Amino acid sequence: MAFYFSEPSHTFGEYLLVPGYTAADCTPDRVSLRTPLVRFNKKAGEESPLSMNIPLVSAVMQAVSDDRLAIALAKEGGISFIYGSQSIESQAAMVARVKSYKAGFVTSDSNIRPDATLEEAVALAERTGHSTVAVTEDGTAHGKLAGIITSRDFRITHVDPKAKVSQYMTKRSDMVTGHDGISLSEANDIIWEKKINQLPIIDKDGNLVSIVFRKDYAMHEEHPNELLDANHRYIVGAGINTRDYAERVPALLAAGADVFVLDSSEGYSEWQRRALTYIHENWPDAKVGAGNVVDAEGFNFLADAGADFVKIGIGGGSICITREQKGIGRGQATATIEVAKARDEYYARTGIYVPICSDGGIVHDYHVTLALAMGADFVMLGRYFARFDESPSNKLVVNGQYVKEYWGEGSNRARNWQRYDLGGKKGMTFEEGVDSYVPYAGHLHDGVTVTMSKVTHTMCNCGALTIPELQEKAKITLVSSVSITEGGAHDVIVRNTSVQS
Repeated sequence: MAFYFSEPSHTFGEYLLVPGYTAADCTPDRVSLRTPLVRFNKKAGEESPLSMNIPLVSAVMQAVSDDRLAIALAKEGGISFIYGSQSIESQAAMVARVKSYKAGFVTSDSNIRPDATLEEAVALAERTGHSTVAVTEDGTAHGKLAGIITSRDFRITHVDPKAKVSQYMTKRSDMVTGHDGISLSEANDIIWEKKINQLPIIDKDGNLVSIVFRKDYAMHEEHPNELLDANHRYIVGAGINTRDYAERVPALLAAGADVFVLDSSEGYSEWQRRALTYIHENWPDAKVGAGNVVDAEGFNFLADAGADFVKIGIGGGSICITREQKGIGRGQATATIEVAKARDEYYARTGIYVPICSDGGIVHDYHVTLALAMGADFVMLGRYFARFDESPSNKLVVNGQYVKEYWGEGSNRARNWQRYDLGGKKGMTFEEGVDSYVPYAGHLHDGVTVTMSKVTHTMCNCGALTIPELQEKAKITLVSSVSITEGGAHDVIVRNTSVQS
């Protein structure tokens, strides 16, 4: 006989947080949103080997997570999982671009020979988007340094385009350089002391090793939560499937991927268990999340199989029609509550803490806080990030309004059949996602800043300064449909005004 759950499943929109006592020192500026990403032995006093500064990750979707968005989100303290429904080479290249974007010590990607023309230097700068070009004897990133040429050294409209770079560059003998092995702190001290914009780092033979830029220091001040690895590179994740992981994982590791997630609409499967086992046996240091599941049974299966974190949610995404097509899924709030309880029981039993990620069902910013209060360590967002400039989709005007394209991985456009793979014939037989538009929302930095501000203020209303404290102190209530209506503006004519934060 089939098993029947005694209670209906609920969504985040059916709950509210009840305020708790707010002490005098419980202010938004003192709230920490730092949260673990992968499993660790909490009972032994260990810390997670990989944590985030804000509890947001971007969805493994073509319309959301490419290298540009990964860089933007890492600046804010979160992690993107670059979509895997592309060739291994293309995905690895995206990961590599994130890892090389800002390392403190940056390998120069704009290099030219002294005998090249100014015309060639301008073309190179336009192609790379970088106005600082290293001049090396052989025109490579690690050749013998001859000088530096920047957009300030000449105006192409006032010089002979065929003139040689060597005539206008700042020569090596007139430059301030740093020696290979210098610390990033020492390099920045030299930049500020000498009032220069970049410091080339050279080895004992005069070969260019890397460049440290003043703007990177300024960028860190603008983005104090940026998430960096031990080598001062942005942290980035990658989505993988249960078909080609044996080939995809080593290529992504070589490119610098910090963490993986098995991207599947339903993760309680033998295919995920096999993938987790194989990856951990062959690359013991690799971190791999798994999912998606919606109950305790699914969580325990993946935790026992070695998942480094577990993703919750089936059918709750704004572009997902899995529930409509297949009749499977569960309300996101109920699923999060049950899996969080299973996570805590697993920790009590084993001493191992396996973080959980609520994926889908986030409509309003306050739903993020609710998901965290219900036990999630972080949330995965698709529609939310697809709205921003940094997402890879096109910005269009539809009915007089700016929008961004947004499509599901199960849509005919994406054709990511691997995400819905059940081990049978390759390919899709029906869609589980739609092709759509979302209202354009500007820059990611501005949007995330507002959302995280709402989260921290709400946490203070609950008397919590950390996410674990929120989960301990939160008081959550179900609300009626009438209460939901009452919660918005009603019985008034609303003026179109806004408050800029």
